[in-house]
Amino acid sequence: MASIRELEPGKVLARVRIKGRPEVSKVFPDAHKAAAWAAAQEHSLRTGDFRDTRAAHRLLVRDLIDEYSRAIAPQLRSADTTALRLARFRRDLGMFTLETLTRARIAAWRDARLAEGAAAATVTRELGILSSVISYARKDLGVEIENAAGLVRRPPATRGRDRRLEPGEEARLLEALGDRAGEVKGAKRAGAYRVGTRNPWLRPLVQFAIETAMRQGEMLALVWEHVDLEERTAHLEDTKNGEARTVPLSSRAVAVLEALPRSPDGRVFPISAQAVKLAWGRACRRAGLEDLHFHDLRHEAASRLAEKLPNLIELAAVTGHKDLRMLKRYYHPRATDLAKKLG
Repeated sequence: MASIRELEPGKVLARVRIKGRPEVSKVFPDAHKAAAWAAAQEHSLRTGDFRDTRAAHRLLVRDLIDEYSRAIAPQLRSADTTALRLARFRRDLGMFTLETLTRARIAAWRDARLAEGAAAATVTRELGILSSVISYARKDLGVEIENAAGLVRRPPATRGRDRRLEPGEEARLLEALGDRAGEVKGAKRAGAYRVGTRNPWLRPLVQFAIETAMRQGEMLALVWEHVDLEERTAHLEDTKNGEARTVPLSSRAVAVLEALPRSPDGRVFPISAQAVKLAWGRACRRAGLEDLHFHDLRHEAASRLAEKLPNLIELAAVTGHKDLRMLKRYYHPRATDLAKKLG
């Protein structure tokens, strides 16, 4: 049965009790809305169409994200990137309950992200993560809630990037990634002022990326036990497409690895994705490079490798592309270079 009780002016409690069913209650601003809700809930309880939304009414998005971060996120391939995106959702939407995380609210968040300048592809991936978080609440925690993030319209895809390094940009970038003493006045300060990137792993990481076309996550996960300098190969156990692959190394790539110190944890590049992001931004500003993303190095490397490996099957074996149409997005030969080949 349903009961309606005024708690105080502007607050009316509706409660529904059916034997053998969970008790449900909710507060409304007036008796009319409370009675309508109670009637609908009583009908659902009696007909078996009832959805227990009490957990969604109580569960805060930030608490759900914390649970997802503990139970699921560390198992994902892109754990570092996912952690950063979850932190954004926790900050922007964490104060809402799961019940009030509606399509309209998520759509407003999407539009705000796009207005900030976030790329459409980035926002699409972020919405995918939020959808996974809500799906976890539904499937693993048993929360009765609509997956609003999965229903929100994704921003239209933009044209794929074709940014490559222009003449002189690689030298400027590597110069900015070096570490050297700056010019100062006075003997006491000699050597104290540094110019460039102090992190010793960034410069070789960039050089290795240009030589191998590896993804940033693949390089950061690479361990020495999977590197064979004599055979000139690097084995990747965990890749974006879910399949392991062995990458052939050029002589320059081998030289980069031979010059690296060995880290106690066994990783070839023992740094985090966040450290790479921060150092990359600073280096690009010092080098005066505009609109250059770290992932653009994969485009650059694929285009250079294509000149050595014109067979697309062989090229895909190096870059790890299962779909040759996707590989075409990363292969950006310059028209002037193609004109020279035509004679």
